[in-house]
Amino acid sequence: MKQILFYVVLFLSINLIQGQSLEKEANTKIKTLKKLVKKANKKGVDVLKEKTTIRTAEVFLKYANWDAKNIDANESLYKLVPSFKKDASKMAQDLPSFERKEVSLMLDKAILEIKSLIDKKTFRKPSPKVDWTKVSVENDQLTFNNRPVFLADYTWKPKTKELTEFHGNQDGFFITPSYVSKENGAINKKRIDLLNEKTDGSLGFIFMNHKGVPKWAEQKYGPNFSMREDTYTAYDIDNPGAREIQTKLLEAVVPKMAGKKFSQLGYMLVNEPHFFTYTDAKRKKLPWASGGVSHFTINKFKVWLSEKHQKIENLNAVWNTNFKDFDDVKIDIPIDIKLKGSPIWFDWASFNMDRVTDWYAFLKTEITKHDAEAKVHLKIMPNLWTDNKRVHGIDLEALTDLSGIIGNDSGADHTYTWGKKIHDWQKRYAFEWRDLCMGFDFMKSVSPNKINFNSELHYLSTVRSRKLDLDPKYARATFWLAHSYGMTASQIWYWPRNSDGSISNKAKKDKGYAGSNIQQPRVTNEVAMTLIDLNSNAEEIMSIQRQRKPLRLFYSKTSAINKKFHMDDLFQLYESLTFEGVSLGFVTENIIKKQDDKNWDVVAVYKTPFVTNSELKALQTYLDNGGAVIVDDKSLLKNEYGKKLTSLTEGKGTIIHLNSVSKIKEKALSILKERNLLSNIVVKETNTIGTKGCIWKVVKNEKGNHVLSVVNVGKSDASLKISLKGNKNIICKDIIKGILTSSTPTLKPHEIYFVEVLEK
Repeated sequence: MKQILFYVVLFLSINLIQGQSLEKEANTKIKTLKKLVKKANKKGVDVLKEKTTIRTAEVFLKYANWDAKNIDANESLYKLVPSFKKDASKMAQDLPSFERKEVSLMLDKAILEIKSLIDKKTFRKPSPKVDWTKVSVENDQLTFNNRPVFLADYTWKPKTKELTEFHGNQDGFFITPSYVSKENGAINKKRIDLLNEKTDGSLGFIFMNHKGVPKWAEQKYGPNFSMREDTYTAYDIDNPGAREIQTKLLEAVVPKMAGKKFSQLGYMLVNEPHFFTYTDAKRKKLPWASGGVSHFTINKFKVWLSEKHQKIENLNAVWNTNFKDFDDVKIDIPIDIKLKGSPIWFDWASFNMDRVTDWYAFLKTEITKHDAEAKVHLKIMPNLWTDNKRVHGIDLEALTDLSGIIGNDSGADHTYTWGKKIHDWQKRYAFEWRDLCMGFDFMKSVSPNKINFNSELHYLSTVRSRKLDLDPKYARATFWLAHSYGMTASQIWYWPRNSDGSISNKAKKDKGYAGSNIQQPRVTNEVAMTLIDLNSNAEEIMSIQRQRKPLRLFYSKTSAINKKFHMDDLFQLYESLTFEGVSLGFVTENIIKKQDDKNWDVVAVYKTPFVTNSELKALQTYLDNGGAVIVDDKSLLKNEYGKKLTSLTEGKGTIIHLNSVSKIKEKALSILKERNLLSNIVVKETNTIGTKGCIWKVVKNEKGNHVLSVVNVGKSDASLKISLKGNKNIICKDIIKGILTSSTPTLKPHEIYFVEVLEK
């Protein structure tokens, strides 16, 4: 026993000595960097990056010290993660040293970069130190000092100057139905007092929570008013009481928020909405977050059916039923997934979306009654659209169109913390980019003139996707990609530490804490470095975001509801076109109706057998106006209930029948080439995987030169050959470093290539 105790004490002593040595080394490097900052500043070098890095280093050294004194706390959290559990004790013991080493590596990089700038071996564009109190929302951009900017902050980050000076200074306010403390509409005094005392603040948003309801509500509105309590909307949105409570709440608080800087990023109507209402009787299980509905919902459904079908005979013919009237209609909810593809399934899934959209339209109306300039958004998980399921009640198109700001919580998986399944993307890509790119392209197609606010960004970590020694280049790749695809502002998941480095109460039992960015100084710092670079080149990034989308993929909500794997099929075509330097978009019935079809040149329809008559009519109108449609033989065959449809006719337009992804891709690109819509920059890629992995976009800067942005999302190194049509002699200038670079680079996974292409 004494011997064991001796070794434990010895081990702790060695760790302590090593920790002190690593901390001393890091502090020495901080002093060196500070001296270099002063020297560079005198030479007119922008030193925002170095000042940010120094702050990141100081903060994470403090966190390392806390972690060194609280091994047990971290061990318990590592044990919650399946892939960390076996090594939880060692990981917790090693964590302080890991953090200090990461800080040291981060400082080494900063010192090398600033020396290079001082010696004029590299050059740097200035980047604004953004004052969040002076940022405004203008159409599709955030503006600071008459320039576009991109902003990021973190969920739960303490609002101390130490952290808000360089890592985001987002403001806001939290409201929830339980604040309506009395039936007469009286609001919780403490919350109203806080709101009354709140100054104009800095740019922020209003978080509308729906987890709790007032104690008096169930007595007044019935015992079933609270429902779906395992989701973020824990009450019945179809109960009239829901509207009564929200009317009282919003009437009391919105006038006090109107026009304030802290509400200019909008009123977030809901956190991660989902209203799954299906079951799987064959497997004898209720799927995740799924449940039933109230009699209020069923009654609304009956009204919806009467409006859609007009006569009960029409409904009976479609459903193959014999109801006497619409009041007699019966349906089992949760609906069994075996009915997918049937008329009953289609009507329920469609209604579920309509009733949810109607609820958020009501909330928007109540807000704008008291704040005419208010913008609303929803924190929608894009995978509810990019994945195949459609019985969750979320109509991404309708809700994006309804919103004044594109809202989402886009994510990207990289390393799974549990499960042995090999996902298809892991065979070819360094990270899963489907939700990010495809989701953003769709939302930007619906609402091209709005900012995109990712209010819970999950690129760095999720509960299931984490890696302690995550490559900082991954952080840069995902943030760069997201901003080039339309993201304007983000609240990153997450910052679950108090100002002294201790674990915040919200995260003390959190499965997502261990191995997250809050233990990764280099990753956290790289996010800040990337935002600085994006803001240095904000005009070019905004040009990329605003690129015309000449090639559109047709999205039918009808096929998405009826088909089992519709979005997988649509992604096949989207994926094949993603690596060709073309800005992709989508069209739907409503996009064709609401937007000028001169915004695109060709529409591709792929494996979309089910469309409503109105969807088909919209495509026909586009053709009658002279449009071009590429369509395969499996598309546009049946209406939502499986009845045969008449075929499209060319009108003044062109119909091209092709059946394979490769042929559709080849023809679409040839049409763009004929119309001189392809970039004059050509990027040829070779890699060991055999399928392309570099996503690239080209715009022209104010000098008229081409600016090329490339992100390697592939799993292998990619060798590129950059050329300019009609000119064999080009020079590529690294925009971030301000120096000439190769036009035949090899990019490692996650690596970015951002250059200005100059003619010799």
